[in-house]
Amino acid sequence: MNEITQAKLQRVKAVVIGASAGGVDALMDILPGLPASFGVPLVVVLHLSESHHSQLAEIFQRRMFLQVREAADKETLVPGTLYFAPPGYHLLVETDHSLSLSCEAQVHFSRPSIDVLMESAADAYGLHLAGIVLTGANADGAKGLDKIGRQGGLTVVQDPAEARMPVMPEAAIRLRQPDLILDLKSIHRLLLEMGKNSC
Repeated sequence: MNEITQAKLQRVKAVVIGASAGGVDALMDILPGLPASFGVPLVVVLHLSESHHSQLAEIFQRRMFLQVREAADKETLVPGTLYFAPPGYHLLVETDHSLSLSCEAQVHFSRPSIDVLMESAADAYGLHLAGIVLTGANADGAKGLDKIGRQGGLTVVQDPAEARMPVMPEAAIRLRQPDLILDLKSIHRLLLEMGKNSC
């Protein structure tokens, strides 16, 4: 990790993560094991069917020390908490670091959209944001991660060679060379470091 990337890591105050096909397993590799004292909020968009109730919060809460919840409209982001976007709504981060839900049109055939989350979080947090794109079968997240990079935030992509579906990581890498391309174990270690830096 070079000095510029290390400096970006030191100033992270929020993390946004996007995943699609194969995403639950990838998230299970990087999120459990983070301490309850984890010093930043984590916000996740995982592509889900809009017609099904999501049990992601319940599933992950059983395996994690962090507080885990489905994001609610007007909720303020709190460190040490993992938020999942609810199915059927775009999830945005407002400039006051609260969350909002939107029923606007699908992006990349998805609602929630990773791009929508990441682009709004980049506006809210600027260079204090880290964005992570994981496995998936479309290009959602590429534009969002590009915006995080342009705002000076830390950009991380799962190594496409390891991803169950490499299309999404490859699209992100094609649009903008990320700060880091890592396997899941290394992303987990990076998150642990972010949590320590923020305490």
